[in-house]
Amino acid sequence: MATEEGIVFKLGDAGAGTAWVKTTRSSACAGCSSRDTCHVEGGGKEMKVEALNTARARVGDRIVLNIKTSSLLKATFLLYVFPILAMIGGALLGQTVAGMRGSDPSGLSALFGFLFFGLAFITIRIVGRFLSKDNSYRPEIIKIRGARPPSADAPVQSGSDS
Repeated sequence: MATEEGIVFKLGDAGAGTAWVKTTRSSACAGCSSRDTCHVEGGGKEMKVEALNTARARVGDRIVLNIKTSSLLKATFLLYVFPILAMIGGALLGQTVAGMRGSDPSGLSALFGFLFFGLAFITIRIVGRFLSKDNSYRPEIIKIRGARPPSADAPVQSGSDS
């Protein structure tokens, strides 16, 4: 289970059960399938992410986000390992086809390898759209660390009644 801390700055649409959280970008973000829903502020490390609000956090609350490890590992495989395997498979197929046709194996291996590498990224884009709709691949607010501070215009109650 990968966790991050952040602050709720806006609640999602009514009935959506989500909240927008400001957090700091970490190395775990690279493999997250929800990274397209995160928005980096001013090119820095601060980012905004929409998360499932199962803890019922409110604006101003300091919270803990959970990203399921299994989802993170699947997304990491899809982003990093799948394109390499596709390129190797394409190169092997190109070499086999070249042997059957009597062509240059190096040229056809390179052509098929790069073709399959490009097709892998198209596949990742399509699969990513489906995964972004699956709640198991979205960050979730699991805990409220600190409630929002009281506003300055709220009435102050004293400890003793007169």
